[in-house]
Amino acid sequence: MDLLWFIVVGLLLILVEQAVFGVPVLRRVTYTREFEKERCYAGDQLVMTEKIANEKRLPIPWLRLEAMMPASFSFQTGEEMGISKGNIYQNHQSVFTMRPFTKISRRHFVVCQNRGVYQMETVTMTGGDLFNIYSTSQKLPVSIALIVYPAILSDHEMPSNFEVWQGELEVSRWIVEDPFLIVGVRPYGGSDPMNRIHWSATARTGDLQVFKQGYSSDPQTMILFNIQESEEMWSVVTRPELAERGLSYAATAVSYAASRGLKAGFAHNAYSEQTGTSVRIEADYGSVHAEYIMQTMAEVQLKCLMPMEQMLRDEADRQEDEERKLDYLLITAYVSQAMETQLARLRTAGNRITVLFIEDKEGANE
Repeated sequence: MDLLWFIVVGLLLILVEQAVFGVPVLRRVTYTREFEKERCYAGDQLVMTEKIANEKRLPIPWLRLEAMMPASFSFQTGEEMGISKGNIYQNHQSVFTMRPFTKISRRHFVVCQNRGVYQMETVTMTGGDLFNIYSTSQKLPVSIALIVYPAILSDHEMPSNFEVWQGELEVSRWIVEDPFLIVGVRPYGGSDPMNRIHWSATARTGDLQVFKQGYSSDPQTMILFNIQESEEMWSVVTRPELAERGLSYAATAVSYAASRGLKAGFAHNAYSEQTGTSVRIEADYGSVHAEYIMQTMAEVQLKCLMPMEQMLRDEADRQEDEERKLDYLLITAYVSQAMETQLARLRTAGNRITVLFIEDKEGANE
């Protein structure tokens, strides 16, 4: 009889323990996650902050958090987080206990290795009682979007004729600045007159800033990116490292043009993640325009939409009706005879063409 009462009392205690600690374990528990930036370049390191709060009077015996993250995010983290990594995603799992009215804040250092637009929608939270007999789970929305631009390369990582292209852009514009053309702001120089000080930018940065003026004649650059690896290639890219390197070439060229107050545009023959079509952005000034181009590059999918010769044919048709001439920078792994025919049409119409061949890591043209 004593054993029977012992079993009954034990079962009752377990039921009470489950009712007290197990059933309400996830009530009044909040979770938030955020990155320090919404946009960055491939190779940048960001800080991801997680905040978990237990806002009730009862402790949480154990709590497990699980989240799916892109496999291209490299986490510099300790043993408190378990990571199971696949080719596309990695699963993060961590288990801990929480006292009543406790807040936990965790910072993770993340290196964004690859270009892209990444959506992180939910986190799964699971909790249970002391004996792990009762457990419950729920998905919490986090809705974070992180845009990773292509990496900006240094001069020695670019093909040799990139410097030639830079020099041609510089000498093709007048030396005299146009006082009516404002393209941004820059730090104050000793010879700058007082009437050129940008007071709002000065107050925002704490250092003297002046209006950055354009030139009487600015070259307008259109950067064309060919996603195809060869003339025979169609549909999905088989050598993604070449395409990614080509996009880094394009991002470096846009960054160079924007830093010098030059107009830059961008077009490609790949699918876009947002529109499902190829993209052509007219040349324009400014850092906002450059960021728009960088985002477009981040959205490029490694899948060909149209042959490059067709894209060049459309460009040549457009330029035959245009009075203004463009400086074209074609970034491609090859130039076929059909492409060369359309490039000749562009040159005949008065446009200047520079071809930047995508190089492999050993520096050999593809």
